[in-house]
Amino acid sequence: MRSTVVLALAISLSACASADDEPPFTVEPVATLDEPWALTFLPDGRMLVTQKSGELLLVSEAGDVTEIAGVPAVDYGGQGGLGDVLVHPDFENNKLVYLSYVESGADNTRGAVAVRGTLDLESSAIENLETVWTQVPKTTGYGHYGHRLLFGSDGYLWISSGDRQKFDPSQDMQANLGKILRLHDDGSPVEDNPFFDQGGVTAEIWSLGHRNPLGIDFDPDGRLWNSEMGPRGGDELNLVKEGANYGYPIVSNGRHYSGRNIPDHDTRPEFEEPAAWWTPVISPAGLHFYEGTEFPDWQGDALLPGLSAEALVRVEIDGESAREVARYNLGERIRAVEQAPDGTVWLLEDRSGGRLLRLRAK
Repeated sequence: MRSTVVLALAISLSACASADDEPPFTVEPVATLDEPWALTFLPDGRMLVTQKSGELLLVSEAGDVTEIAGVPAVDYGGQGGLGDVLVHPDFENNKLVYLSYVESGADNTRGAVAVRGTLDLESSAIENLETVWTQVPKTTGYGHYGHRLLFGSDGYLWISSGDRQKFDPSQDMQANLGKILRLHDDGSPVEDNPFFDQGGVTAEIWSLGHRNPLGIDFDPDGRLWNSEMGPRGGDELNLVKEGANYGYPIVSNGRHYSGRNIPDHDTRPEFEEPAAWWTPVISPAGLHFYEGTEFPDWQGDALLPGLSAEALVRVEIDGESAREVARYNLGERIRAVEQAPDGTVWLLEDRSGGRLLRLRAK
């Protein structure tokens, strides 16, 4: 097991030490936004884009922007605000859109929630909102919400939930913090989840021991992966297995920000090791497996938007192993990556005045 980790570290250090790879794409700015966080495509090719301060935008491929009314009030601050946006697999018939955001609670606490509502494109509004999921418990602080949303081919809703910078909840089975969760589209837990019989929020849990899982996606073979930020070092790409424990905060290939050591994954074989990890960190803010035709050499590769890396990081998957194969410097913190129906790749820059970018093959 140690040899895999050493190889992953060597690859990471080599990638960081060398010049960035020559990008096989041109970068086309499409729109300028304000702290954009996530985007998803509608069947007609237009996009829904969230801004962290609480706006949901409808954006055309030409860059025309319309604000969508009816978005709930968000607790904006630190890492919190309006988060992910996702359309239901049967959107063309039911018009359902899912949003995640941070809401305030009692005693200066806050946590992420997910809601769904009906999108009326004629009136540019989202209506009939209902809450489908809530982080338990709400806690103090402004970080590590996670709250990425994903639908699988089976119609189940997956949610990544961060540890809220509280460490221990990642191992607490009475909390859904530091977990990846599997739900029906109405937010109820799936009956064959590994801990369903324990009831409560425990019934939602698919995997545990995560820190700040900001990316989740299925590879072309239908396997779930997640990307997450490590502490001081040790960013991870994980193959997410049913009922598995990924060890945080008991193990990590990074250290605490105080400098205090955390034992590496290979010291505790009962915990799942990452398929790839990075020191120095890349700060992965998302994850997308590419399956388009615009970039044929990328087929089946994982694309990770890097905040501190200011790059798009491309990772090749080989069975349960993964290795970085390219890093394309973009000179800005990259918050999100998504593939359009035509196979082009779209990115969001993570800043006020952050741009929506389209990548086309050269």
